[in-house]
Amino acid sequence: MSTSGTTLDARRTALVIVDLQNDFVSPGGAYDRGGAVSAAARSLPERVAPVARALKQRGGLVAASQFTLWPDAHGEPMISPHLKQLRPFLRRGDFVAGSEGHATVGGLAASVDVAVLKVAYSAFFNTQLDWVLRRAGIETVAVCGIVTNGGVASTARDAHMRDYRVLVLGDGCAASTQTAHDAALADLQTVGEVTTCDAFTHRLQGGDA
Repeated sequence: MSTSGTTLDARRTALVIVDLQNDFVSPGGAYDRGGAVSAAARSLPERVAPVARALKQRGGLVAASQFTLWPDAHGEPMISPHLKQLRPFLRRGDFVAGSEGHATVGGLAASVDVAVLKVAYSAFFNTQLDWVLRRAGIETVAVCGIVTNGGVASTARDAHMRDYRVLVLGDGCAASTQTAHDAALADLQTVGEVTTCDAFTHRLQGGDA
């Protein structure tokens, strides 16, 4: 049943920002160097930042996932074979925990309450995200970030399997092509509600706003 337009208790809502990191979307980052950043992805931080601020003002939680390439004993990144084939430009120093490239983009970083390091698509896989959300009393998870048919889709599906109410901020996500983005959003309607950044913000209740 559609719940579009119903209000949301901000204090029980979390915004999960998937992989909006400097190495993915910022000038000079790893993906910029490799020519793999879309214009749609570059525009996301500016669109998502007001959503994160609004949720925090109303008492909600903002979490971010950070894709991480851990170095091996020789300092070389441990990259999954499929990713190495897809992104051969990745090299030593990219997505290293604590580095500038690894960090959440500056326009969003100040609003993030919790950041989890991940090595696969989903922000839930082998991270402490579920533990944090449950301790914070979160019931609704709104997902945004990159890519729509990768990290966003996997995170939304994992949230659904964990019995959270799931929203996907359709204009807060991006994929390599508009076709892939649209197809992913259509598919995600089976596990949650697809909405917009503005609509989500307008539905929030709670706090001082």
